[in-house]
Amino acid sequence: MQSKATTPQQYLDELPEERKEPINKLRQQILENLPKGMEEQMNYGMLGYVIPHSVYPDGYHCDPKLPLPFMNLASQKNFIAVYSMALYSKKELMDWFTSEYAKQCKYKLDMGKSCIRFKKINDIPFELIGELTGKIEADEWINIYETAIKNRKK
Repeated sequence: MQSKATTPQQYLDELPEERKEPINKLRQQILENLPKGMEEQMNYGMLGYVIPHSVYPDGYHCDPKLPLPFMNLASQKNFIAVYSMALYSKKELMDWFTSEYAKQCKYKLDMGKSCIRFKKINDIPFELIGELTGKIEADEWINIYETAIKNRKK
């Protein structure tokens, strides 16, 4: 569900009442752990955590007017989602996350392409998402991204 909100605060204000607390807690964890060189803004109708043009002027290859995406947080129709391509970009990060998730959560990990879905609000591992956020620095994410683009063109 893409929001038409133009600011993070507007997005938060428009959330259904039962989603406000968990989204705000996830957002707080992300912001507390967001690496230097990244910032929060609206991105694809969700809360987006990006590398802005001031740090990475090339922007996102699909649309260079957009900043380089890193992570997103969204309230979808049937779940809360955290989108993190970093999990699919570094095998050791995926291994760490899935192992830690299994230790901390009683429900099976529900993942899609770059998406971690939380259907049970009471089982969201807030601190784990914060820790995931801080696992890759901005310059490392740029290197991973540029390497993937370069390899894709070959």
